[in-house]
Amino acid sequence: MAPHPVLVAAELQPLLEPAQLEGLDVTWIAADQPTPKGDYVAIVPLLTRWVGGTEFKGLPKLKIVANCAAGHDNVDVVAAELRGIKVTNTPDALVDATADLAWALILACARRVVEGTELVRSGKWSGWHPELLLGTELRGRTLGLLGAGRIGQAVGRRAVPFGMRIVYTARNPRPEFERETGAARVELPRLLKESDVLSLHVPAVPETEGIINSDTLGQMKPTAILVNTARGDLIREEALALALEQGRLGAAGLDVYADEPHVHPRLIAAPRIVLVPHIGSATPETRREMARIAVANVHAVLSRRPPLNPVFG
Repeated sequence: MAPHPVLVAAELQPLLEPAQLEGLDVTWIAADQPTPKGDYVAIVPLLTRWVGGTEFKGLPKLKIVANCAAGHDNVDVVAAELRGIKVTNTPDALVDATADLAWALILACARRVVEGTELVRSGKWSGWHPELLLGTELRGRTLGLLGAGRIGQAVGRRAVPFGMRIVYTARNPRPEFERETGAARVELPRLLKESDVLSLHVPAVPETEGIINSDTLGQMKPTAILVNTARGDLIREEALALALEQGRLGAAGLDVYADEPHVHPRLIAAPRIVLVPHIGSATPETRREMARIAVANVHAVLSRRPPLNPVFG
């Protein structure tokens, strides 16, 4: 049987072994290259490549979009389903790496690590002082999880050794997570009111777009820490910057932004904020596993087997 013609993001080439690509005739597509047209039966894009109606028209034999990402907001899922095209993602691969980064942001905000680094580098540090860069102790504080899927639960489990109380929102209860951590499921107003640290873990869908805005920020403690490793569209960035500028929010740690790679200039200038460049999955182990799962989904669909991580159906 002739190999199946597929399109794969060129950035994944160093992460894949030849054996993983057996039976596939791969065309590597660079990030700045438009999606080619042709008789390709699969595409493995990164989250930076939009795959929708125009691309589907140019790929009439396409059977699967195997997204190499935890989400799928770069894919027109409705158009894909109408055409009978499978869409998959790689959610399990990113859990630990993203949860670790969320905690890196929590700790950096709580203990003012970036401010301390800037002070030392500026040459203005004059020595130890009892009130220098006083931060927040986490023991006894409340961690709020806006969303308790795989990553949210992993963040919550990491809070247990810190002695934190955990509250979360979710469409359905998470009984095993509650047994493991003592977490309590609450409604959004209570989550906002009680959280000393609020970590965002919901997908970017119309219902969650801008869920952190001037109103919800106003319901949070003025000392609270906000962390986002999910999607930039969850936050109204102007409102967040204003809350930090006016001292109505303790600190924020962001890995994702509404218009990547552009970051709102007021966020860059805001006080008490830690900004990192979308590196939640940035470990070699995680990136290799993401690539492996994406290609495994391709093999499954082309072999007429159920995909490992279907987005629908």
